[in-house]
Amino acid sequence: MNSVQMAPLTVEDYRLLPETGPRYQLIEGDLFMAPAPNRFHQNIALNVAVILYNYLAKHPVGSVFTAPFDVYLDEINAVQPDVVFVAKGNDILTAQGASGAPDFVVEVLSPKTAHLDKKSKRRVYARSGVKELWLIDPDTETIHVYFLQKDAEKPAKVYGARDTFTSPTFPTLKFKGAAIFKPQ
Repeated sequence: MNSVQMAPLTVEDYRLLPETGPRYQLIEGDLFMAPAPNRFHQNIALNVAVILYNYLAKHPVGSVFTAPFDVYLDEINAVQPDVVFVAKGNDILTAQGASGAPDFVVEVLSPKTAHLDKKSKRRVYARSGVKELWLIDPDTETIHVYFLQKDAEKPAKVYGARDTFTSPTFPTLKFKGAAIFKPQ
């Protein structure tokens, strides 16, 4: 049997998708559809976003966004991270979302998309210039912190629900694992 090799999809193809309906992401030219995340996943993403929002209200060093928020990294990668931070001076914000690498990205792992977040998307984020990536695992209540421009393969640190830690992206902010994993 002969196989037909299809050309990768592009951001232009992605932009033609309807705005309503399932969430889509374009990763290395392949289109992925994901169901809505579960409630604990949503709680974690919202907790991180609120912590950042409150910090940014006092320290206006950039903007925070939550999914669904399109981030166009290149012609074959359009993603919707759970939380995105764009620092002032990083001129990637557009009317459609962001066109280029955010400074900070959070992906809360879900059973159906964790393999993409841990492998393909992490590599794409690194290649695109994202500085800091958090992969948050709700099952183990751990936060894997990557500084992608230093080492995209191994997390620099892994924190748990009992830890308090900082991030160079947000000077003076102390993150508490318990607050990140707090149920609503």
